[in-house]
Amino acid sequence: MPTFQVGQKVVCINDRFKNVSIDQGIRKGQIYTVRWAGHYRHYVDGDFYGIKLMELYRGNDDGPEGYGAVDMPFRASRFRPLVSDRIRNMLGMKAPQPKVVNKPSIVPSVRPKPRVVTPEREKEEV
Repeated sequence: MPTFQVGQKVVCINDRFKNVSIDQGIRKGQIYTVRWAGHYRHYVDGDFYGIKLMELYRGNDDGPEGYGAVDMPFRASRFRPLVSDRIRNMLGMKAPQPKVVNKPSIVPSVRPKPRVVTPEREKEEV
């Protein structure tokens, strides 16, 4: 599993929470910025590597299903680092235009073949 750094852009790959009825605020496919990354110990969820996001503050976890955690991080496995797509960036580049030189081309020009019309055959009487 990759480790994350503060300021790094990440994309959410899993926004489903099992047995949780409260919206957690993250959305699959959405891009976020890491504001904290590290190991976290929760007395119910155990030890895990988590990240906190600049775009979200989870507040106190004191709802009906809450466990008293303040701004609990998300599991890092719910995110992946955002990487630039070098191939897509290169596809946007245009090839340089060739210089026009008044030289005869070495590639012969392709001319369509003339259409051959066959004459109709005359009818023979027998």
